[in-house]
Amino acid sequence: MSKVDDNTTVVIVGAGVAGLTLGNFLLSSGIDCVILEKRNREYIEQRQRAGVIDTRAARMFREWGLADRVVGGVPFESALNFRIDGRTRPLQFGSEDHGDGRFCPQQVLVRNLIDVFLSDGGDLRFDVEVSLDTIVGDQRPLVRYRDSTGTTRVISCEFVAGCDGDRGVSRTAIPSGHLTRYSHEYGYAWLTVLAEVPANHQSMMALHPCGFAGQFARGPHASRFYLQCPLDSSTSEWTDERIWDELETRFGEPMATRGRIAGTQLVPLRSVVYSPMSYGRLYLLGDAAHIVPPMSAKGMNLALRDADLFAKAVVHHQTHGQDSSLLDSYSSTCLRHVWNYQAFAAWWTELVHNAGDASYQGEFRRQIARADLERLFDSGSANRLFSEFITGLN
Repeated sequence: MSKVDDNTTVVIVGAGVAGLTLGNFLLSSGIDCVILEKRNREYIEQRQRAGVIDTRAARMFREWGLADRVVGGVPFESALNFRIDGRTRPLQFGSEDHGDGRFCPQQVLVRNLIDVFLSDGGDLRFDVEVSLDTIVGDQRPLVRYRDSTGTTRVISCEFVAGCDGDRGVSRTAIPSGHLTRYSHEYGYAWLTVLAEVPANHQSMMALHPCGFAGQFARGPHASRFYLQCPLDSSTSEWTDERIWDELETRFGEPMATRGRIAGTQLVPLRSVVYSPMSYGRLYLLGDAAHIVPPMSAKGMNLALRDADLFAKAVVHHQTHGQDSSLLDSYSSTCLRHVWNYQAFAAWWTELVHNAGDASYQGEFRRQIARADLERLFDSGSANRLFSEFITGLN
């Protein structure tokens, strides 16, 4: 028999956006929880990730009374800026109701969420290794973990929230045969580049026969760049000089300066959905349950939506006589939103990449993508629907 060291209502595995947001929502509602994180605090707070908090997510934080404490960054611009064949073309949003959205790098949101959670008395344990034999059936779960001293501890809880990403342990605790994995590979990757240079623009995306490129400011002296490249590329073949030359080619303008490149990474573009998003008393949130390509800027917002829905389900369960109706419908409710945004993400990703580079899908698909893109510039109804997706109003 395992010796139980702690008791709580929810054990949250993973201190990323989903886990920290869920922890703050539960804590603000008086629900006990413990967050277990494999990495140390410094790593979590410095991990560089792009991020957009859309209008729905910003309003969600306001509903929970946390917007002023955790939402940082700068407001959405009223347009997406494109360089198409070397010419700048802003794509204006058809909806005027986009003012709540923010460009907010994930590490900014994560730092704020950690600060608020700890200052409000939350229990956040870094440097721990959660065991693969976590009990997640219909009985009260026992979560085993090894702390930084090597001591194995056990927490008894009512629910486990798996927020530890695509490669975490939570999903592996679900027995074989209970999950279905749906996936789509797009056939190309992004080379992501973090550079210590000011960006020419706050945000800009380029469509060019050589492939897609993007640039986003990360403060006054840093920028994040993206370059579409083949799946078999390697970071070693992308020298600093080649990166700068390729960016200038695709944007059709010189970079403001060629400074130090702090890091590069290859990210294959893919879409993944796991169904259902729960098993027994284990519930999957964020990247543990679904991945969308970064072009859609919806990965973080889907994770935030999961946290919102699960937190409300737990609060309802605890305050309405153990009524499990919202917990029972958690997976199906989430998956309706997930598939809706997967549809948008797939369409938008393929449109933007096909509109520039014909080498993947051919010239016919390139012309179709160009027609779709022009419709967004010229058709008010098409632009409004697109704007509702991109700002999070749909």
